[in-house]
Amino acid sequence: MLGRPKPGESEDDLLLFQQQFLAAGTSPAAKIVNKRKVQSQNADRIPVNAVPRDTVTLEALPDLPPSLMPAPPKKSKAGAVKFQGDDSEEQMDLQDQHITAVLSKIIERDTRASPISLPVSTGLAFPKVFHRSEVQSEVKLVSGKKSIFAQKLAAKKAAEATRAVPSFSGFRPRTGVTQEQRSPPPRVTEVSEKEQSTDGGSGGRLGGELSPQESQRIHEENVARLQAMSKEEIEEERNNLLARLDPSLVAFLKSRKSEVSCSEGAKDKMESRKTEKTHEEEQIHSCLTRQSEASPAEEEPMDQKPTEDDIPLKPEKGWVHMDVPEYEKLEWMKDLPKPRRWKTNEEMQARFSFLGDLIPPGVDVPTHLGLHHHGEQPEQAGYSLQELFHLARSQVIQQRTLALQTLARIIQKAKAGDFSSLLKYSILRMLLDAGLLFLLRFSLDDSVENVIAACVQALKALLVSPFDEEYLDRTFCWYLGASVFPLRPNEAEEDDEDEEEEEEPKSKGNENSKSKEDKKADPDVARADTVKGLLKMKVLHRLRYILEVVRPIPSVSLDILEILTRIARHSSEACNEILGCPRLLDTIVSEFLPSTWKIQTPRTGEPMTSTHSVPIAAAMKLTRVLACAGRNMSAVLLNKHNMKERIGRFVAEDPCDLPLEQQEAFALSIEALRLWAVAANYGQACDLYKDLYPALMKMLQTLPKLTSQPMEDGQLYGFYMQRAEVLICLLINITNSTGCTAELQAQLISSSRDQVEHIPPPPVDWSHVAGIKPFLEACVKRCLKEVNCPATWNKVRQLTATYIIYLGTYYSKLIQQPSYRPVDCLEELEQFCSATLFPFLSLPVLESMFEDLRSHSALCSPRSCHPGPETVHSLVSLGFAGRESPLSLLGSKSPFAFLTAMLYLLNTISSVHKGLTEKCSSVLHSKGLRDYLVHSCRGSPPIHHRSAWLLRHEFHFQHFVLQLASKAITISPQVTGQTPLYHYVAVTLLSQLLPGSEHLAHELLSKLIFNQDMIPEGKSGGPEAEDLSCILQLRADGGTAEQVHSNPTRGTLLGAAFKQLPTIRAHYLAHFTHVQPAVSRSKTFYTGQNHLVQSVLLPDMTGALLPADWAFLPLINLYDQVNRVEMKGKTVESLAANLVEMVTSCLQWALLLETWRGELLQGLPLAAKLARLMCVFLTGSNLFLEPGIHDNLTALLLIYCQRKKMDSLDLSAPLPGLTSFQDLYVRLLEQFESVSFGDQLFGCFLLLPLQRRFSTQLRQAVFVEHVSVLRTLGVQLKQVCEPFQTLNGWQFPTFCC
Repeated sequence: MLGRPKPGESEDDLLLFQQQFLAAGTSPAAKIVNKRKVQSQNADRIPVNAVPRDTVTLEALPDLPPSLMPAPPKKSKAGAVKFQGDDSEEQMDLQDQHITAVLSKIIERDTRASPISLPVSTGLAFPKVFHRSEVQSEVKLVSGKKSIFAQKLAAKKAAEATRAVPSFSGFRPRTGVTQEQRSPPPRVTEVSEKEQSTDGGSGGRLGGELSPQESQRIHEENVARLQAMSKEEIEEERNNLLARLDPSLVAFLKSRKSEVSCSEGAKDKMESRKTEKTHEEEQIHSCLTRQSEASPAEEEPMDQKPTEDDIPLKPEKGWVHMDVPEYEKLEWMKDLPKPRRWKTNEEMQARFSFLGDLIPPGVDVPTHLGLHHHGEQPEQAGYSLQELFHLARSQVIQQRTLALQTLARIIQKAKAGDFSSLLKYSILRMLLDAGLLFLLRFSLDDSVENVIAACVQALKALLVSPFDEEYLDRTFCWYLGASVFPLRPNEAEEDDEDEEEEEEPKSKGNENSKSKEDKKADPDVARADTVKGLLKMKVLHRLRYILEVVRPIPSVSLDILEILTRIARHSSEACNEILGCPRLLDTIVSEFLPSTWKIQTPRTGEPMTSTHSVPIAAAMKLTRVLACAGRNMSAVLLNKHNMKERIGRFVAEDPCDLPLEQQEAFALSIEALRLWAVAANYGQACDLYKDLYPALMKMLQTLPKLTSQPMEDGQLYGFYMQRAEVLICLLINITNSTGCTAELQAQLISSSRDQVEHIPPPPVDWSHVAGIKPFLEACVKRCLKEVNCPATWNKVRQLTATYIIYLGTYYSKLIQQPSYRPVDCLEELEQFCSATLFPFLSLPVLESMFEDLRSHSALCSPRSCHPGPETVHSLVSLGFAGRESPLSLLGSKSPFAFLTAMLYLLNTISSVHKGLTEKCSSVLHSKGLRDYLVHSCRGSPPIHHRSAWLLRHEFHFQHFVLQLASKAITISPQVTGQTPLYHYVAVTLLSQLLPGSEHLAHELLSKLIFNQDMIPEGKSGGPEAEDLSCILQLRADGGTAEQVHSNPTRGTLLGAAFKQLPTIRAHYLAHFTHVQPAVSRSKTFYTGQNHLVQSVLLPDMTGALLPADWAFLPLINLYDQVNRVEMKGKTVESLAANLVEMVTSCLQWALLLETWRGELLQGLPLAAKLARLMCVFLTGSNLFLEPGIHDNLTALLLIYCQRKKMDSLDLSAPLPGLTSFQDLYVRLLEQFESVSFGDQLFGCFLLLPLQRRFSTQLRQAVFVEHVSVLRTLGVQLKQVCEPFQTLNGWQFPTFCC
């Protein structure tokens, strides 16, 4: 076989191939034919009977073409190959470009059958001028560019052809189908050679269509031939035809065929092709045809090409460049199909309206609302979140604004809980995960004010919770209500690398943490903390630019101030960012807190045109929240930004006289008083008290009128009441500050001698506030008289509570003054209590308040502490979605604020005048109070920011109840009978206290929990009763006392533990010395030492102060210390005597709680308790052999091995503070092999996990991995506890020694 030339071969290779080809003698693939000889041969074959045709020749031209000048050769990629022996004449004929080669023969077309139309006489002198509109109306679709005259002639010719052609085919066009969609009837184009020669001679098919008669003749001949052929012959011819045609042409024809829909007008075409189909194709096609005719489609497919009838807008004449409508572009103008009713439980994409409402699927929404668009589902109204994100990045300003406004409304409704029962996932979490924060930050950099306004609106909806701010302001005047937790997410656990770096010095650790925080990417920071992510993206600088340069409309300015307030509530670090942002606070103070401003007099109902250069309450509130972050920040605001002048400006003048709107004027005055109260909490701005003393006295003189003569205007009356409450709160803080003046003055005098710097005293002393007490005492009397009028009492109850807190603060500071006169003070107290306080305590209304405690308690109703519907870890809020229910701690009828203030006053009076303690403790006799205390110990709501803020106020109430009970135990017999309940509440409260209440925890540990008077069982025969119950239990089980380690007995151990309660208290207090700085900070706040208060803001909310197993903490911490020492290669043989005493005290306290307060530790799993006791065996070598420790461990083991408790033992469940019980047990086995000395108690702890119901890995660890344990295990059967022997599933080994 000869090879073919390949790329890259030379001419020599080609010549070699040519020689091989010629030598082989094979026939060539291409053959050269002389065209003229073929034509002459074909002319000789013309039949005799053929009709002669007219032939036109060019006589003027010579027969042979003249010799032409050779043209320059054209470059070609491949040269022509010439063979030897080629005829030169043939080569010339092939390359001849003379005109005779083109116009060799001109044959006239046969026009005998063509219709002839004579010109019509118009009667006009000149032809009629064609108008453009006539041409457009007559000629609708003209392909190509033609002149007006050509279009007119084409229209005229088409009209004449329509009149002349008879309807011979019976083809009727389908209604609604245009001329372009109609296809001519198919015809077979294969003819005989005779017909080809005849047609070629006549020229009837050149330059035009066939005549109707000729087309009919060809059609009949084709049909007759097809009918004479069999199916096999038709199929063979069909295959031959397909083989000769171009495959791309066949594919194109098939695609065109599939686009034509089956209809009545196309049945003729189907019949003509019927013989070309196989039997299987005919069945399938007929089936599809019947289905389409029997059940028409219910819905019009969206991908169907539109026609002129589908378009609602018809092109009219006179429209320029609209003569050819573009149907694809006008497809969206079609009427949308009606949305389907989805009957499925599958998830569907949520769509929202422009108002943020969720649009149910399948609802027919009118199109004029603008909710339909070119999306994936154009028939569904509304926008999905993905489409809104896409629209927010549009180049059209209106689209960006609309998308951001819609997102803002969606967020507002989601936080209100409108979608909680309709959507599966949290919208807020999905938006933040999708990058909403970055979208808003990018949009905030827009230069268009409308986009900026919409972006600020969305940012406010995301960050700000209006009801949170409302309830925070409402509780500002409660007992220590100004202090709140930072709204910052809890920090996640550090990685292993971070744990290693904790061993470094603190300074290096802080630097490393800051550098790590700076290196984190913005998405990582925003994912963990939304506010911190915004600060990292420099949002403060952009907001400052908007306020300073853009100067937006009033609503945008107010929104920005609220956003800054929410950022300030995040943490003290966020407050420092705001304070350190260049020109931000300067702009806010100068533009929104001016001392003088131009009076604006808008018409009624019209908003202000601009808030710049006008004082706004929101700006004053921002400065107040910033001042809560710390005393240094408060000093900067007062001195550097001149807030003292602003406070004096808005406090000295009555709000009704300020040239502002009435509501804004009152809000501004109230916020100015709150800022002053916060500054006074640090002992600052007390000099304003002397400067504004006349104005304060004027305000105080209006207080009695609020009680006696309520105003008809409810809104105005509410403003006056809020202003009065904040005023009394300010006086409370000033009283605390002046109460420390004498102490600071003495320290200052001593510091001048010792040359040591001390805090300077405030510029006011006790004499400046002593004269206010009689007036406010009279106000208390007046308010308490209104208690029998429910309508008036509900209005003045909170104000009365503020009065009572002031009296308690006054008397607590009075006894610390050098001018204190005990006799006069006690007489005043006796007179006040006998005339006002004690009669009120005996009223039924007070009992009804105690009965309402349970229904309004957060501890008794954990559901009230549940977070809001849209809770996101990275964005903390209190979760108030609306008005609180009246039956809640913050409800309008909640008694907690008033009763907390009353108990605070009663505790203060009983501390100052101990003779009044018994009468003051009469409130503890309330049945409703006892019922509340019992049920409050049963509930344990989850701890998060909302529940922590609510529970903090309730814990204050419980603390004052316990303080009063501890003072009245030895005096009141009725209180003594309820002592176990109070002790139970005290221990429960200790495990629930939150950060910031370290002082209360210290008070409980030092005065209540380990107080022998609070545990009456130790004095009233409790140990003896315990021994008697053990003996009776043994006799009932048929056992003997030898089965229990009876020497010493449990009663003896309990008696020793009760006597050692002071020592136990000392050990626990010593164990918690590491939190002494936090206790000191908390104490300064609770005792009113304002000169030492560093921040009103509470510490970060990280959960309860003490864990649930706080009683076992000394054991766990000692085990950790010893374990760290042993990991360094050192051996701990024995422990110090004080550590042994601490372990003994811890076990004694655990035994006392398990025996007399067993319900307190029920929340801790039994497996966790046993794991804590196992730490004693793992600490040191012989700690468990100490007599006191060994006896208490034995007693605790007997308690835990009781049948009821053993049934709840689960070693496979996750345990708090323990990664794996398996690892702990293996460690215990190794310790037993090393230092057990065959101790039976140690062996009982090893046998406990070997029950059949526990994991087999525990038994394999003994019988496979640590077989040597069996040699030293000396526990005999009679030494095993009775519950061990009778316990179902116990496997006791047979290797007793």
